Amino acid sequence: MAEAMYQPHFGLREPPFGITPDTSFAFECRGHQEALNVVLVALESGEGFIKITGDVGTGKTLLCRRVLASLGNDYATAYLPNPLLDSRGLMLALADEFGVEIAVNIEGHQLVRALTQALLRLNLAGRRPVVFIDEAQAMALPTLEALRLLSNLETEKHKLLQVVLFGQPELDRHLAAPSVRQLRQRITFEYRIEALTLRELRHYLAHRLQVAGYSGGHVFSAPAAWYLFRATRGVPRLVNILAHKALILAYAEGTDHVGLRQACLAARDTASARRALIPWVV
Repeated sequence: MAEAMYQPHFGLREPPFGITPDTSFAFECRGHQEALNVVLVALESGEGFIKITGDVGTGKTLLCRRVLASLGNDYATAYLPNPLLDSRGLMLALADEFGVEIAVNIEGHQLVRALTQALLRLNLAGRRPVVFIDEAQAMALPTLEALRLLSNLETEKHKLLQVVLFGQPELDRHLAAPSVRQLRQRITFEYRIEALTLRELRHYLAHRLQVAGYSGGHVFSAPAAWYLFRATRGVPRLVNILAHKALILAYAEGTDHVGLRQACLAARDTASARRALIPWVV
């Protein structure tokens, strides 16, 4: 009940700190803006693989959706949020994403041919096919190699297919395997997303509250923001979880702001938060 009721208490239209990626809440911190620029510039160049990495909860999926939303009709996009596929499954998924009609029992070479012809048709229509793969660290090495072979397709001018990989840091170790060294050499652009700084976190909290409809002064005190930074190490997903819990506590106590006490209690209730020792907070 408290979760549903704190919205009117703070004058909010919707929950400000959900953990589902929502581009309407996108916050243009330095890391995300630079990563967005890297992907857009790389796509414009028309060459190679693009790799974006970041720790869990740093907003890779949100960034991927921002890129997808920013591309015009001159791009034909395929989005694979779950890359736990074998080589055939990958080809079938791409065929589905690009609207290729295929028979259920199609042979492997026929599948590749059908997909190749579809990419050529898109190219002739003036559209650039791009594959976005989320959680790419989960891809099997043979599937990665199949993706590289598909990316070999090209005209005299440029590649028929570009690939953007979004993954956790484990993706770098995955790509270090000798069997995918050729793919690793084709990564022409890459970027590592870092967590929020303390200054960015303060603006992040205010930004999400404003998007959700809040129009008053600061809800989170400076000590509360500092503690959230200490407890979350600036990871946006963790910030959202703790900020949401802190708002529930503030509402339950009848206050219109979040202080150090509520921030500490929210962290104590969250196993993945790092606890800074504040012994006088009970």
